[in-house]
Amino acid sequence: MSDGGYPDAVADEFPPPPTAFTDREDREIEIRPYEGDDEARESLVEMYDTFDPADRAQGIPPGGEKRIREWLEAILGDDCYNVIAWCGDEPAGHATLVPDDDAYELAIFVHQEYQRAGIGTHLIRALLGHGQANDVRKVWLTVERWNRAAVSLYKKIGFETSDAESFELEMGLRLNDDAGDEPDEGGGN
Repeated sequence: MSDGGYPDAVADEFPPPPTAFTDREDREIEIRPYEGDDEARESLVEMYDTFDPADRAQGIPPGGEKRIREWLEAILGDDCYNVIAWCGDEPAGHATLVPDDDAYELAIFVHQEYQRAGIGTHLIRALLGHGQANDVRKVWLTVERWNRAAVSLYKKIGFETSDAESFELEMGLRLNDDAGDEPDEGGGN
């Protein structure tokens, strides 16, 4: 994404994880950063293995355990930032920031059993807080233009549309000042 795709103003502060809240279904949800825990990784494999194919976009999350594991290996690496929404011991959702040149690409997934309960909003805000705390400067995402709920959420959070020429919208957000213009080395999870 070109630098012109990001707002000039830096976004408001977002709450870094861990955070906790009660969702619209009265479930206690805690959002925590992923810290390389094998148990958390296995829980994510199980969540994605039961992910509704209708909720996949742009080929992710992939289908099949082997492909899920390969994908998670890439996005749970030290150069990415990840947060997981937990309902007890079960993951309800997962969001990630993946480095891409001088910015990070955002992806968010909420399991179908937990959708429309406000978890996605808290999950994205916690991920952005995690990114701010780790000096991530710019974040971008793509979203299918007909996914009005997601587009509305991203705009409410502060993302601005930078490219609307295809069936997907490209949106950007400036999280921190451009002091260094380099993505963080070693990142964290």
